[in-house]
Amino acid sequence: MTSIGELIDRAQTGLEDLGLRAEDVADEWTFATELVAAQGRRFGAIAIQRGTEDAPEPVARAVDELLGEIGLIDDPHRAIDWLSTFPDLVAIALGEPIGSGSS
Repeated sequence: MTSIGELIDRAQTGLEDLGLRAEDVADEWTFATELVAAQGRRFGAIAIQRGTEDAPEPVARAVDELLGEIGLIDDPHRAIDWLSTFPDLVAIALGEPIGSGSS
């Protein structure tokens, strides 16, 4: 069985990959890098609280499906949009509250 911590690690890697794609938009570079950092802290907080829990199979599948979807994104503007969307969808799959990740 996959742990919540392992799912968060996968999600963090996906988030960082999105951030790299978003960096191609020069006007949004600062926004994108700050958002990746904030969402990374959000993922980190979930991992600290729940990292050792086993993830139910449907949750692991949902996160893997999300990772597959963001892997298809090649437009940097779309990647920027997903920097907020992806972490919220991961949070929903994990039963966590959604939010901006900017705190």
